[in-house]
Amino acid sequence: MKIGMIDGVVITPKKKIVDDRGAIFHMLRNDEPVFSKFGEIYFSKVHPGVVKAWHIHRSMTLNYFLVTGSVRLALFDDRESSHSRGVFQEIYLDESDSKLVTIPPLVWNGFKGLGSNSSIVANCSTEPHDPEEISRRPFDDIYFKYDWSQKNG
Repeated sequence: MKIGMIDGVVITPKKKIVDDRGAIFHMLRNDEPVFSKFGEIYFSKVHPGVVKAWHIHRSMTLNYFLVTGSVRLALFDDRESSHSRGVFQEIYLDESDSKLVTIPPLVWNGFKGLGSNSSIVANCSTEPHDPEEISRRPFDDIYFKYDWSQKNG
């Protein structure tokens, strides 16, 4: 399994303003370089230890932002014309380190909930959900040869 950076995936550090009243999380603005168009915003809840994978979008660009909790986002590049074909990229998202992850079409992706509480991931996608545009495979599909177990240093 090759771990590295996948062509077209962009990680953008985001600003969070915290004070004694709460916090403001900045996710995506229409004047940012990664913004192309608005399709819809939805939220995905991921329970601790649960894997929600694998899925791929044929034409939709994803803009993932972790609202609360902690997850491991795993990506796999299976695009025939990509320089990073066959590469996995792992991105740890935690509410203490705000970042937006932009994922181009045709990159497989999935999440694993970390920690002891459920996590919420927002997606500001470039298209509304269309069941004909997405493909899914089980999290343990042998095709990926990916290990979702906990990683300790």
